[in-house]
Amino acid sequence: VQLVESGGGLVQAGGSLRLSCAASGSIFNIRPMGWYRQAPGKQRELVATVTSGGSTNYEDSVKGRFTISRDNAKNTVYLQMNSLKPEDTAVYYCAAKNPFRDAVDYWGQGTQVTVSA
Repeated sequence: VQLVESGGGLVQAGGSLRLSCAASGSIFNIRPMGWYRQAPGKQRELVATVTSGGSTNYEDSVKGRFTISRDNAKNTVYLQMNSLKPEDTAVYYCAAKNPFRDAVDYWGQGTQVTVSA
């Protein structure tokens, strides 16, 4: 499985960005997918996940601002980010999770999101 992210960039506080992650591989549909982020000097953290059935979960600081979704027909997962804050600045990574246990099987290369004050 290969994951290719796009959509990162520089945005002012309060603005929006939409990240996309295109996945190759024939078993995308059964995998939970996630977005993680890593800010400079910090550990990588989970931002949001979406199951194969579309159920979602979010880290507390992004609830109400970010929306994760998936299009199984396009093998693509999205992260819509609204009301961005400078503390959202990080490299964002797409992740394909294991269908049977809580583990990440594959990572994307990451895309930089920078939010200016």
